[in-house]
Amino acid sequence: MAGTSPSRRGTRRWTPSRYRALLRTQGPRSVRFRTRVAILVGAVAIGLAATVFAQAADLAADLFAAYAARFPLAPLATTPLLFAALVWITRRTVPLARGSGIPQVIAAQADPEGATHDLVSIRTVVGKALLTLAAVLGGASVGREGPTVQIAAAVMGLSHRILRVPLRGAVLIAGGAAGVAAAFNTPLAGLLFAIEELASAYEQKVTLLVVAAIVIAGMVAQSVQGDYVYFGLIGAHMPLATAVLAVPLAGVAGGLAGGLFSRLMLALAAGTHRITVWSKRRPVVFAAACGLVVGGIGTLTGLTWGTGYGAARAMIVGIDAPLWFGPAKFLATLATAVAGLPGGIFAPSLAVGAGLGNLLHPLLPGSPAPAIVILAMVAYFAGVVRAPLTAVIILSETTGSRGLMLPMFATAFIADGVSQLVCREKLYHGLSRTFAIGTPGRVGDSAPTPAA
Repeated sequence: MAGTSPSRRGTRRWTPSRYRALLRTQGPRSVRFRTRVAILVGAVAIGLAATVFAQAADLAADLFAAYAARFPLAPLATTPLLFAALVWITRRTVPLARGSGIPQVIAAQADPEGATHDLVSIRTVVGKALLTLAAVLGGASVGREGPTVQIAAAVMGLSHRILRVPLRGAVLIAGGAAGVAAAFNTPLAGLLFAIEELASAYEQKVTLLVVAAIVIAGMVAQSVQGDYVYFGLIGAHMPLATAVLAVPLAGVAGGLAGGLFSRLMLALAAGTHRITVWSKRRPVVFAAACGLVVGGIGTLTGLTWGTGYGAARAMIVGIDAPLWFGPAKFLATLATAVAGLPGGIFAPSLAVGAGLGNLLHPLLPGSPAPAIVILAMVAYFAGVVRAPLTAVIILSETTGSRGLMLPMFATAFIADGVSQLVCREKLYHGLSRTFAIGTPGRVGDSAPTPAA
């Protein structure tokens, strides 16, 4: 009508049918609303689960330390027996709980709904948590961060199943990244780890989910554990003249060592070498042999048990450590990782990197020891995981050494490039193939592979 104002013509009437349509798409019963609630609830649960798991792992490590101090030679017998028992139990009850947990989350993205029944099922992650704690209690060179990623992905999947909303691979990425953030109290590292390692490509919807989950899980974990820095506020820095020499040295050494670790891991997990074939035919015996290596090194050195957190922190703050610590921890971590029992390599890798820095420091007389150790930790971690941005942010957040950021970035990228020359395939992605649909090791398959 000619006499009707433009504003009146553009006004839409709110009829009962329009209200009902709005409730269907935006209301409490809508998929969108329930998805947001599922992420909120899942993230809170992840923060709590990561905190409880971390405290339990620390208690288990303290108990083993007291046991090893009272009976120094006993681990020579108990550690191999424990390795064999854990691999036997894992293969018989929760075969998909073996190894780190990160490869499982990567593999789960191919079939998120199906993965909640096997790769990231509650049964699998409960077994994962208990068996990882048992490994720590036995002195295995394992960390809790990788298992926390698998546990967190399962928790996020469960919250979506309870609220009956579709489960996407992005949700598992968000859960796993929130697990990293809660385990280390490093929110930025969780975000970058999701983009670099868990997600095959950058997606805006993935990033938004990850940010929301990380913030919530991090706040919950921090409110329970308190505001802390994993290795303490180190605040290391380095003069430019020293960095010119230290960066390439640490980058090349860390890349070579990290690439070697990844290559050996992949060869023993999915290769066709004679030793690999034998390990798959005799997994329990092989696990016992690996346990004997770990027990022997730990008994001789007294420093390579568990995550190596104490030794790594001592080297970061400048306390001298034996030069053999890095190689010894490397062998103990490798033997533990290829044995086939549940447990992660994040924290042990940081300890190996600290040992590498302890080796490199005498080559750079007059240089600040904490800075050299941190650069070597960045380099070795980037060489193993092939996630240079994550390596830099984890070390900057866990040590408070933001003044070392530029040297750390340069070191990480050099290490990443050198590691590719030694091992072309990324470690976690290579291991995820052993958990792919249709491969041995999935629920229902008759012959689970032992190494991952």
